[in-house]
Amino acid sequence: MPSEFDLIHRYFTRPAKHADLAVGDDAALFRVAPGMQLAVTTDTLAAGTHFFHDTSPYDLGWKTLAVNLSDLAAMGAAPRWATLALTLPTADECWIAAFAEGFFDCAGRYGVDIVGGDTTRGPLAMTVTLLGEVPAGQAITRAGGQPGDDLWISGWPGLAALGLMCLQNRIQLTDSSRALTALHRPIPRVEAGETLRGIAHAMLDVSDGLAGDLAHLCKCSKLGALLDADALPLVPLIAAGADESLACQALLAGGDDYELLFSASPGARDLLAALARKLNLPFTRIGQFTEETSILLVDGSEAPPRPLDVRSYDHFAPPD
Repeated sequence: MPSEFDLIHRYFTRPAKHADLAVGDDAALFRVAPGMQLAVTTDTLAAGTHFFHDTSPYDLGWKTLAVNLSDLAAMGAAPRWATLALTLPTADECWIAAFAEGFFDCAGRYGVDIVGGDTTRGPLAMTVTLLGEVPAGQAITRAGGQPGDDLWISGWPGLAALGLMCLQNRIQLTDSSRALTALHRPIPRVEAGETLRGIAHAMLDVSDGLAGDLAHLCKCSKLGALLDADALPLVPLIAAGADESLACQALLAGGDDYELLFSASPGARDLLAALARKLNLPFTRIGQFTEETSILLVDGSEAPPRPLDVRSYDHFAPPD
């Protein structure tokens, strides 16, 4: 049976590009570049809460880091260093090797050094602390929204929620592959986040459902929002086999999207269209910030705007 230190050396010790001292000592050493601020985020994934016990270890390794990368992307920060605390019920080396492969494939894609962490015995869970850099004063926070700003969402929100519904046998899709890929191997919008510095006024990543995360954005910016139901990017969800009602539910109240929800001046529309083409990533304009603090939904009918009454995921919410 390998020891804790054998596992760390064998599967989680790799050369570091951005650190003076990485795995192997009591602490890592690294330097932030001049003129940069340090951005730090932490996320935990726990078996039975964030993923099923039979999830592919490669996919789990990828996602463990990807969800943290999404947080830094939402700040416009470039990821640099990560620590991993891994709790394992057993030292299954086949499982650990596949997990490490997924984790380091994600780290390599986005230029992240693994500089430390911990392993311990217990119920399966993993916690990543990720650090990155952003030019001083240029981080995109949730609080910078302005009345009249356009609201935009990147990518294909709702697909991961459809994937989860498939795994739970709640729905059947004509094409589940794309939805399951979105659930298991999310693509953090790191390049988009950095590109949006100086353009986006407020931004966050959508992890608990668009409706709930929009409420967070509004609260921090002390604004309301008018959401255009007809502009929501439902087509990819309907193409996968969801009807319009289910697609709307997945997009507004699902989770695990890791897309960017941001606001920008209406004068930036042409620039954002050009950036979307350059990134090969859709940016969909779905509404606007308002001075009133309520969130309203409007459509193309003559009906008046109505409150958006959708609840997103909350770990500690009472059951329905």
